[in-house]
Amino acid sequence: MAEHPDRRHCCLGWDFSTQQVKVVAVDTKLDIIYEDSVHFDRDLPEFGTQGGVHLHKDRLTVTSPVLMWVKALDMVLEKMKASGFDFSQVLALSGAGQQHGSVYWKAGASLALRDLSPDRSLYQQLQMCFSISDCPVWMDSSSTAQCHQLEAAVGGARVLSQLTGSRAYERFTGNQIAKVYQENPEAYSQTERISLVSSFAASLFLGSYSPIDYSDGSGMNLLQIQDKVWSQACLLACAPNLEEKLGPPVLPCSVLGNISSYYVQRYGFSPECPLVTFTGDNPASLAGMRLDEGDIAVSLGTSDTLFLWLQEPTPALEGHIFCNPVDPRHYMALLCFKNGSLMREKIRDESASGSWREFSKALQSTEMGNGGNLGFYFDVMEITPEMSGRHRFNAENQEVAAFPGDVEIRALIEGQFMAKRIHAESLGYQVMPKTKILATGGASHNADILQVLADVFGASVYITDTASSACVGSAYRAFHGLAGGVDMPFSEVVKSAPKARLAATPNPGAAQVYQALLPRYAKLEQRILSQKQSL
Repeated sequence: MAEHPDRRHCCLGWDFSTQQVKVVAVDTKLDIIYEDSVHFDRDLPEFGTQGGVHLHKDRLTVTSPVLMWVKALDMVLEKMKASGFDFSQVLALSGAGQQHGSVYWKAGASLALRDLSPDRSLYQQLQMCFSISDCPVWMDSSSTAQCHQLEAAVGGARVLSQLTGSRAYERFTGNQIAKVYQENPEAYSQTERISLVSSFAASLFLGSYSPIDYSDGSGMNLLQIQDKVWSQACLLACAPNLEEKLGPPVLPCSVLGNISSYYVQRYGFSPECPLVTFTGDNPASLAGMRLDEGDIAVSLGTSDTLFLWLQEPTPALEGHIFCNPVDPRHYMALLCFKNGSLMREKIRDESASGSWREFSKALQSTEMGNGGNLGFYFDVMEITPEMSGRHRFNAENQEVAAFPGDVEIRALIEGQFMAKRIHAESLGYQVMPKTKILATGGASHNADILQVLADVFGASVYITDTASSACVGSAYRAFHGLAGGVDMPFSEVVKSAPKARLAATPNPGAAQVYQALLPRYAKLEQRILSQKQSL
């Protein structure tokens, strides 16, 4: 869908995601003037991926071929060139990578990167540069043993969470590296550098190894999020000589240097085109949605995800705290809830004859607070909090077997949003007078669901198009790096970007209703959890 760009100065934003490599060009007015992508399954069938990955026989190990990512970059650049894209107009570039994936560069790879010939593709020249050809990615859950070892080494899950922003997770890179070291020590010893997908992609453009930025680095169980340095205890618990293989972490908006001469000669980039650090796809999305202090982004999809901008985080056993990608003094939190749209669709089918119109009518006809009736709906094991089943309570806190259809619908939606607010606040989030909620995903098209969201949080809800939020956020971050990075507020750089659309404001009296209900909901959640533990 490469539309012909006009000859305007722009920044490029890249996204090396699970299923594709995508690029957008954003001009100085912050309008998108070009976009293109290469889809792994469709455009690179020779790598045999499904959904961009290889699912192994154990159904726990999930990897992606590193040379597939390299070839996809070649293809995107060739498509841009064929479309007449003017690379000399690119002022700077940055990018994002799927979080928690890792790349293992073989000894001597840095020389191959440095000495790239503009007459040949990256794919042809980097064939022998990786000590592991299939890289672990975020969907991998095969490192449970290494997670237990890491938590034990530092004094438990809570200590690790305080230190690195998260308890040990199978997909987190430190645990993946430990698994590589334990199961494939030869490949580990042949590795001279370990990159995240983001810093790997940046290295391809730089012609030398790019450092890992604080924000993506805080998804590894290795970075001390307060001090912004690698934790010696965590490094030691994972593998030997690890600090040397990772290199020192850097500020998220640092300029790394100018683009490699390979791209100048092969594609016509300016030799002065700077590279701003690449980061993870979640931090890049925070930039793309232009979150500010106190703001919250809610993605209402198959799973529901919350991004929060935090000033003073309180790491917990659930959720993740990352360093903020656009303001190194602050943090971002990420919470994931598995029972999202599929749960809403089930209750719609059971209580509203499969009709969203009937579902909306039920929300309109029931009062805020639902007469004190509260519900917990987890048909699959929830992540936040860890519980399953359906639990309904009347105004007297007695568990009941069923609610009338309209009460059931409001109990589901209020319960989903109260859970989000309670768990956000447990990580240090506070609703401020200027707080905006940015809603995305399928359910953000339902005005009545968004009204409940505004009421429960006591904040206005806006909707925004975030189909390419990581890509666009990367382009914004490139402008931010150009403008001076740390010394320039990110909000100043993106102030002329397209505005989000106001979708709902809290009803009068909502604050009083939910201030009374939220503590009750939290207590009932604890009651269900303690009943589960005593069984």
